[in-house]
Amino acid sequence: MLTTDTGRTTCPRPSDPVEEVPPLWRLGLLGLQHVLAFYAGAVVMPLLVAQGIGLPPDEVARLVNSSLLACGVATLLQAVGLPGIGIRLPVVQGMSTAAVPSLVSVGLAAGGATAGLPTVFGAVIAAGLALFLVAPVFSRLVRFFPPLVTGTIVTVVGISLMTVAARQVGGGDPSSPTFGTPGHLGLAGVTLAVILLLTKVARGFVATLAVLLGLAAGTTVAATAGRTDFSGIGEAGWFGMTAPFHYGVPRFDLLAVLAVVLVMVIIAVESIGQFFAIGEITGREVEGPDITRALRADGIATVLGGLLNSFPTTVYSQNIGLLQLTRVKSRWIVAGSGVIMLVLGLVPKVGAVVSAMPAPVLGGATIVLFSTIAVVGVRILGQADLTDSRNTILVATSLGVGFLPTAFPQFAEHMPTRQLRALFESGIMLGTLTAVVLNLFFHHLGRRRPGPAAPTPPADAGPVRAPASPAAEDPAGSEEATVGTARR
Repeated sequence: MLTTDTGRTTCPRPSDPVEEVPPLWRLGLLGLQHVLAFYAGAVVMPLLVAQGIGLPPDEVARLVNSSLLACGVATLLQAVGLPGIGIRLPVVQGMSTAAVPSLVSVGLAAGGATAGLPTVFGAVIAAGLALFLVAPVFSRLVRFFPPLVTGTIVTVVGISLMTVAARQVGGGDPSSPTFGTPGHLGLAGVTLAVILLLTKVARGFVATLAVLLGLAAGTTVAATAGRTDFSGIGEAGWFGMTAPFHYGVPRFDLLAVLAVVLVMVIIAVESIGQFFAIGEITGREVEGPDITRALRADGIATVLGGLLNSFPTTVYSQNIGLLQLTRVKSRWIVAGSGVIMLVLGLVPKVGAVVSAMPAPVLGGATIVLFSTIAVVGVRILGQADLTDSRNTILVATSLGVGFLPTAFPQFAEHMPTRQLRALFESGIMLGTLTAVVLNLFFHHLGRRRPGPAAPTPPADAGPVRAPASPAAEDPAGSEEATVGTARR
């Protein structure tokens, strides 16, 4: 009990676990634990983009290091923050695999390999800037992305990525005579088997490392069989950084920008649910201004990612699960993990190790990672009323249209303009546009609103309170977790 100057007796205010600063050794160890939990997802995403557009191994390693650097910057922006930017909660940001199909299609349409990267990074920069600008009014846009739409889009993303996983399982190059051979299938099978075994028997923190340990086991088997080339590791330096605009001045193509903006909208809707989940775990109420600052940080981090030769980031649900598992809620520990990411991003040998993973080993892990995204989409759709025939038609049409480029990429070859070719190369963009347009058509255009109009919320008001993400209750959840969004 404390006595004030006025003689009143008060209870001491309990310390805020979010603001607790642990000793340096503990901060470093717990920060490293967060890095290990997020690491597999963070390095898989740039690997997929790089291999999808045909980059050589040395450039793959470069992108991996750039992505780790960008993850560190994004995490620090959220956990530490700047004036008006960052939610100042223990939020770990990593690369979003939801962006893979769109980024690959943009890169291929712009020439593939390194020739396509300036257009990719131009689209990333523009999309990040757009999110930063609309962050204060994003709550007004959320109503156009109810679970019906977001669930459909996430499902399309998962289905599109399944083809990427299948290609990796076969060896990465369908034109190779060794594609799909038993040796490749065996390596993918070993990786997948280890992940499944650990998922069954492991508990707690070890369960969050199932994918990373599966990749390590698969790579070890590949090395024993002489199917891995580690020469790039010895050639890589111990310290270095890829200069901004390494691949040239960014190019801003309208359709490419639109494709990535749509992805950023989905990432932002997902992130809102994750922010509420972190607020519940840490005991801090997340309100409208907090969401605005968090989305601004997402936008700035994405802009910086494009400048640093990297990609959009998102909140990692496995780290939310780790918060719940360890009950350590300090944002400064997460800030410490951001510093560790920055350091790893400045060590080229780290990227070289990752790029040495054989494609089938990577495929064994992405079978689980990407199929989980489709499952998450189905889970989100469970929040929608699919007994309404309009909703059923919306989901069915969007999935069917989005599947066209996945089944037959030849559709794009017959389009009369480059923009239309790029559109028909991306199943995620076709499916997204279809879902958004049909939602407007069925549920917004011509709809009469009974009764007096609701008061317009202030510009910095947050979205309707969302339930905590189910992934926050699952320490072994995948990176692309389900989200809590406001129902339409």
